[in-house]
Amino acid sequence: MIRLYLVRHGQTVENLEHILQGHMPGHLTNAGKEQMRQLGKELAGIHFDHLLCSDLQRAIDSAICMNLSLPVTTTPLLRERDWGIFTGCKIETIRRDEAFPESVESTEQLYCRATLFIEFLLKNYDGKSILCVSHGLFNRFISSVVSGKPYYEIPRFENSGFQILQVEQLPQKRPCCTTSDKDEASAN
Repeated sequence: MIRLYLVRHGQTVENLEHILQGHMPGHLTNAGKEQMRQLGKELAGIHFDHLLCSDLQRAIDSAICMNLSLPVTTTPLLRERDWGIFTGCKIETIRRDEAFPESVESTEQLYCRATLFIEFLLKNYDGKSILCVSHGLFNRFISSVVSGKPYYEIPRFENSGFQILQVEQLPQKRPCCTTSDKDEASAN
């Protein structure tokens, strides 16, 4: 069994400006840095065997701000959704009445990547306590894969928010996806 602490990065300038960051690096605000320092203090008494982190700069900076004296291991598996041609656009400019173009990572692709991440954990970190710094929407997909619930039933992760999961095995039944990709443009 793996004890997994899923953390969302701190507030970014782009969050404040309602920009779809996707694979952009992102820039933590002073408030975002402080959020992560406070979370680090809150989690300081917990033993973590490893700290895994998205390879996007806003997540790396967030992990460093937590100051937990753990080496940060990055992986592209933990990246936020690739918003394709919408990357860098204001959320308000995205038409929600049309399907996303192929350049946008689909919900199916997100489920697959989240499943790959859980398989990676089970293969390499069984019996460990893992701190994982990632992104709001992608954390919901990880939680979905572990719980067997559809991602849209998983509560949103606020900046510096976290959730604790017990990972024993992949569920036999994969979560279904009945909402469209376009509904998630506001979840950046």
